[in-house]
Amino acid sequence: MTTSLPKLPHRPADAHKGQFGRVQIIGGSIGMAGAPALAALAALRSGAGLVQVACPREVRTAVATLVPCATIGQFYQADEFKPTVRAVGPGCGDSLSTKDLKWILSEGPTPVVIDADGLNTLARIDNWWSQIDQNDVLTPHPGEMERLIKKTSLDATELKRPDLAREVAKLCGGIVVLKGHETVVSDGERSYVNSTGNPGMATAGSGDVLTGIIAALIGQGLSSYDAACVGVHVHGLAGDIVAKRLGQISLIATDLIDALPEAFCSHQGASRN
Repeated sequence: MTTSLPKLPHRPADAHKGQFGRVQIIGGSIGMAGAPALAALAALRSGAGLVQVACPREVRTAVATLVPCATIGQFYQADEFKPTVRAVGPGCGDSLSTKDLKWILSEGPTPVVIDADGLNTLARIDNWWSQIDQNDVLTPHPGEMERLIKKTSLDATELKRPDLAREVAKLCGGIVVLKGHETVVSDGERSYVNSTGNPGMATAGSGDVLTGIIAALIGQGLSSYDAACVGVHVHGLAGDIVAKRLGQISLIATDLIDALPEAFCSHQGASRN
């Protein structure tokens, strides 16, 4: 069981944006331009040097307006961006096919964070676990986890959350982030149970923010497992900061992004002690 969290990557005085990761967010569809925008904003607030949102043509203007610090790319098509990490799923709806997802997952050693509709698409692939690399991160909530398990031979009826995350991670060989109260991160061997966060974070877009955070940390050099552990901790810490200011009832996903600077400063201070 992981008990301590790694330090954030050091930033040298002569640093440039190319050193802190090229994060590509693949998502969006008509009516859901906000989801990839939230993930991109979270990635930028989490230290990513460059962020591209690869989205359908119909929502590019909306996404570009919401995230002026990101560039806009073509939806699940190769271009010159050359990401160091991809995040796929936020707001995809039905626009992401199993063929598209297989193509994304087969694009070399680039780590992929899979969330939301990316997980729903993954669950439609026979033997989906064979598509996952050891550096890929799956971030299911309980409903998405249930859909993934239905394709496997795992009997999850008697498994507690930490055991379930560990067994699915063993099956696919990647990193599993089982979201919910006391989010569990596992690589099949190590596990981390998060202690930050509150019920106010059960709101639309919160998962998109977490996706952006984890992707940004991978882009900055943390291992996928460490990035997932730090990501869920800082995400929950941001939620706790907001809850103290605004209460749990009024908490929304953009509040989490606004609180990320304070959350990261708090984590940096704690990790240096």
